[in-house]
Order: sequence, then structure tokens, then C-alpha cells
Amino acid sequence: FFFISLGSLLAVTVLVYVQDNLGRRWGYGVCVVAILAGLGVFLAGTPRYRFKKLAGSPLTQIAAVTAAAWRKRALPLPADPAMLYDVDDAAAAGEDVEGKTKLPHSKQCRFLDQAAIVEEEMESSSPSPSSGKKRKKKKWAVCTVTEVEEVKQVVRMLPTWATTILFWTVYAQMTTFSVSQAQAMDRRIGSFLVPAGSLTVFFVGSILLTVPLYDRFLVPVARRFTGNPHGLSSLQRIFVGLLLSILAMIVAALTERRRITAAHAGVQLSVFVIVPQFLLVGAGEAFTYIGQLDFFLRECPRDMKTMSTGLFLSTLSLGFFLSSGLVSVVHAATGSGGRRPWLADDINWGRLDYFYWLL
Repeated sequence: FFFISLGSLLAVTVLVYVQDNLGRRWGYGVCVVAILAGLGVFLAGTPRYRFKKLAGSPLTQIAAVTAAAWRKRALPLPADPAMLYDVDDAAAAGEDVEGKTKLPHSKQCRFLDQAAIVEEEMESSSPSPSSGKKRKKKKWAVCTVTEVEEVKQVVRMLPTWATTILFWTVYAQMTTFSVSQAQAMDRRIGSFLVPAGSLTVFFVGSILLTVPLYDRFLVPVARRFTGNPHGLSSLQRIFVGLLLSILAMIVAALTERRRITAAHAGVQLSVFVIVPQFLLVGAGEAFTYIGQLDFFLRECPRDMKTMSTGLFLSTLSLGFFLSSGLVSVVHAATGSGGRRPWLADDINWGRLDYFYWLL
């Protein structure tokens, strides 16, 4: 994550300078050379990679459990979970369960347990242990308790998945409205005019500072209080990230109110008064991003790591979609009836601070 952020820092500093002073073809050329070099290093390591045998698509498993549970929704659940179909039964039926870790039955999301009910016609057609014959279960007819529990694990991750989308909604403001704020402020340092988009340097710089500070200073201190070898758990890191995003929007709202008041009085504030909101969201991203990645890798079933990582990355894109949706709704709601909208074309005559309070 540190190196991802380092790449972002080089993009908004070195590459911007190259493109402005040498031309865009040089900027794109540097990117091409860097990507080819990275690809070469990646391919050179291929012989040392550990390849894991694929165990089928996790989406197919989720669909199979859901479909089987829905089809058998009217059947009564056995009082003893041991009566449900499990890995041992699947092995006896001739199914390939090699490498499948047996999971204990849980009481949450019990409606999914219907998928592991063995129907009467299946029991009557099952061979006796002495016959030496093995039967194959009908596809999607019955799932093992372990398969059901793996789907339950995914379901239990969804509230955290949904909550973290909101952080990336806040994150989206750093490259949109915060840049609009910067364009309406005094960006001069002597004779040099700071590009409004280059203020993201503070955002990326905050990430680059937070990661090593957390790793070298906060983790050892937190370890003493929590007893967790990682300092903070993944959910605690996500909590800190969300808390920092709330603080960032409070600071952004108060700063924007001050900026509007000054603008109406004919005064341009220095652009550096909005730096704190960049620093807070940057620090929040360091906590949220790493916390999310850790959570989705640790808490998901072993055979669903790829899908879980995809769930994590989807929160970024959905956060930006939610941000766009909120902008459209707020603009329509506040600009109706001839009123001046919060998000006006001229930022000095809008109420961007109200939008920050909403976030």
C-alpha cells in the first residue's frame, strides 16, 4: 500500500512536471517504460510463485446454496444439526472433498441450513456401506454444512462491506469539490501559482506518513493495551478510518463556511487552510484501506479469497457511484423552486459546507 501511494505521489509531482515542461508524450513515455519494467520484474518471479489448485467458482457455490435453501424452504430443519449433510457424508457418496476444511455448524442465518437437508428420496437411493457402491449427489440438490457455513461467512461480511462504501464516498470529495475550493482560493507562493489539482500531494503525503508511523509507533503501543500482535484488529482500523473521515468532513464544512464568508467580503483565503481535510482523509485511507484488505482476507472462507478481495475493491467504485448519486440528488432537491442549489456552478454562491455536513 505504501508503494501504491508512492506511485500516486510521483504521478502528481514528477509526471506533472515532465508533462508541463517536456510535453505529454514524454510523460506517457515514462509511464510506458515504468509499466514494462514492472511487468518484467513480475514475470521474472513466476518460477517462485505458489500456485493453488482452483476449487471451483465461489459464485457457483453461493448460487447453489441459495437455490437449494430456497427450493427446500418448506422442509422442517432437524433438531440435531448432525442430521444435516456434511463433508463426511459427501466423502462417503464419492464426492471430491480433498482439501476441504470441515467447519462447525453455526446458529446464524439458519434459513441457509435448508440447503443441507437430505431429502427422503435421496436417503432411500443411497447405497449401504457394505455394497461398495458410491452415489453422486444431484447437482444443486443438497450442499454440505461446510459449504453452507462458508456462504454464511460471506453474508456476515456484507454489513462491513456496505459500511466501508461510505468512506470512499468521502474520499471522492478530495478529487472533486476540494479541488473546486482550491480554484477559488489564493494559490500563490511568491510568484509561483500552485495548481489546484496538485493539492492532492498533501493527501498522498499524509498516507505515506501514516503507514510507517502506524507500523513503527502505534502498533507497539496498541499491542500493550489490546494484546493483539497486530496492534489493532482489522475492524478497529476500519473504525479509526471512518472516524477520521467524519472529522475530515467536519473540518471541511467549517473551513468552507469560513471561505464563503471571506469571499462575500471580497477576501481570498490562502489555499493552505483546506490542507487539514486532505491530511485527515489521507490518514483515514491508510487505516481503512489496510483494515479492509486485512478483514476481507482473514474473515472470508479459504476457497473464496479472490472473491473476497473483489468485494473489498468494489467498495471503492461503489463509493464513487454513491458520491455521484448524492450530488445529483442534492442538486435536484436544493435547486428546485428557483432556489440557489447547494452545489452551484459558482462555488462562492453555493453552500458546499452544507453538503460536507450531509456527508
